[in-house]
Amino acid sequence: MANTPVGRKKNIEGGGSGVHRRGEGLGTGPVGSGSSGSFGGGQGGDSPKRSGGSMSPITLIIILAVVLLGGGGGLTTFLSGGLGDTNDYYQDSSTTYTNDGPSTGSQHSSGNFSESSVYSGGISDLFGSLYGGSGATSSSSWVETPNTGILNREVAAGARDKRTQIKGGGQDTVTILLYMCGTDLESKSSMATKDLQEMLAARPSDKINLIVYTGGCKKWRNNVVSSSTNQIYQVKDSQLVKLKDNLGSLPMTDENTLAGFIQWGAQSFPADRYELILWDHGGGSLSGYGYDEKFLTSGSMTLDALDRALTAGGVKFDFIGFDACLMATVETALMAADHADYMIASEETEPGVGWYYTTWLNDLSADTSIDTRDLGKSIIDSYTSTCASTCPGQMTTLSLTDLAELSATVEKELADFSSELSDKVDSGSYKDISTARSGAREFAASSGIDQIDVVNFSINVGSKEAGELADAVRSAVKYNRTSSNMTNAFGLSIFFPMKKLSKVDTMVKTLKAIGVDDSYSTCIRKVAKYGAMGQYASGGSSYGSPVSSLFGSSQSSSYAGSSSDVMTQLLTGFLGGGDFSSIGLGRSNSDFMNEELDVERAASEISANIFDPAMIPWTNDADSCDLLKLSDEQWDLVRDLDL
Repeated sequence: MANTPVGRKKNIEGGGSGVHRRGEGLGTGPVGSGSSGSFGGGQGGDSPKRSGGSMSPITLIIILAVVLLGGGGGLTTFLSGGLGDTNDYYQDSSTTYTNDGPSTGSQHSSGNFSESSVYSGGISDLFGSLYGGSGATSSSSWVETPNTGILNREVAAGARDKRTQIKGGGQDTVTILLYMCGTDLESKSSMATKDLQEMLAARPSDKINLIVYTGGCKKWRNNVVSSSTNQIYQVKDSQLVKLKDNLGSLPMTDENTLAGFIQWGAQSFPADRYELILWDHGGGSLSGYGYDEKFLTSGSMTLDALDRALTAGGVKFDFIGFDACLMATVETALMAADHADYMIASEETEPGVGWYYTTWLNDLSADTSIDTRDLGKSIIDSYTSTCASTCPGQMTTLSLTDLAELSATVEKELADFSSELSDKVDSGSYKDISTARSGAREFAASSGIDQIDVVNFSINVGSKEAGELADAVRSAVKYNRTSSNMTNAFGLSIFFPMKKLSKVDTMVKTLKAIGVDDSYSTCIRKVAKYGAMGQYASGGSSYGSPVSSLFGSSQSSSYAGSSSDVMTQLLTGFLGGGDFSSIGLGRSNSDFMNEELDVERAASEISANIFDPAMIPWTNDADSCDLLKLSDEQWDLVRDLDL
């Protein structure tokens, strides 16, 4: 399904096409059986195993990530790092060498190597976590001081007042609306059942109404929740009390289903504070929230559909939380700012355990007037500590964002930053943008959804406008935690195209629907068009580059300095022909190709930086080791090597 989200990653197998599960392929052990009893117990199962085995030199494919050639497939793809001044790259099945010979230590950082680099370990270690983590191409260390583990109570000037006014003294009533689309997370691995068990293990006070809407699952793996119809339950006195039955088998990704639940919940359980938690798979800014295994063709709930559901629901929430993957994005936050004071969500895919409900529900019960920032901290701390103990090695993120502040600060800074990047493209500085983008922390990288940490990206750009955007985001993110192996995740990601240019038009339509400033849409359209032209010049999705026929083959592997006039003719013909299939675009997803650009300037920049991947000169040294030898100028065009 084109609209299926990337997925909340649980330790499960099978399921909907294109959905990436929490814990997928990470070998973190069984999902667990949960507790037994009348409520049932989860039926775990063996976790997927990490693929392994040795790799011979003949099976190693080196992908060179070239500065200008992004998106649309082909050999080139934007990753990160750089190769310093090292001219030679040797490889065998287990060891990497510089041209000084075998190395013996571990000093690689940010993917940079020099002739004096010292390294030991397998080739997969050398290039990052390429066999099961996301964002493996980003720096292995934080680019600036991490904003993790520090609760920020300050609020920037100009932020609106919070719509939820807490009475204090433990006198507040709280209604928690949990929208639980069980899907294959439950039918395969009992993940919803386990989270319900965590709720039942808590002791909510009589001032808390914990209301759960269930559906979206072919087989609930307990003896309470129905698999044939949607229902509403209340968690009360360590039991699931059925409030509404036979609601029909309604798609959980239908905005009307969510809106109806919100309306009913607020009317039936009026409170001083309302919290909304959306439980399921998540796909970030592109796909949005949710996947219903009973309605495969209904797709996900896009951000604009979610916006409409929240508007129709008519409730202003204390916080909106996503117990789902990849939803901590600037786009999600700007949409949610009209409906809530805070957002709790993850930049990265969520590991199998998801949120841990017992701890924070007890904290809220102890003081129903707890500051939302302290409540968010409890949710985030219990989540990250549980993930660290039950699924070590999995990359985790979770952050709390002040939406009242974000809407007053980040939106303006994003508009200024976007205009600056558009000017950079127009002035022939696309290479700078590409370099900054390729070095930024990327999430669900193997899925190509093009979500990167906005602070990391801004720091890489390094301009005044970029710095102001980074500062605004860091201020709006009030609390952020990551696993020890996750760096440069400052709390919010953003869509920035490089890999799948076919999704740009979809994102632009979503941005317009949720009211994000047009300057950002203009920026990503220009960037995508530039990337498309570079991708075409490099040969698109095939090995053959049009440049070869224009300038002739050369063992130099580089066409830098080739005639920009000839390149202009090539690109003009490409754009005028309207057939973009060579870079993976059809007529239905190439509107961004109409973005106005100075083709002559683009041709000049591309011809000065182009690298023909078909001409990579593999040779052998005296010991029959495979050798890739390029000049310093050629290595300067390369941003990464990928397996």
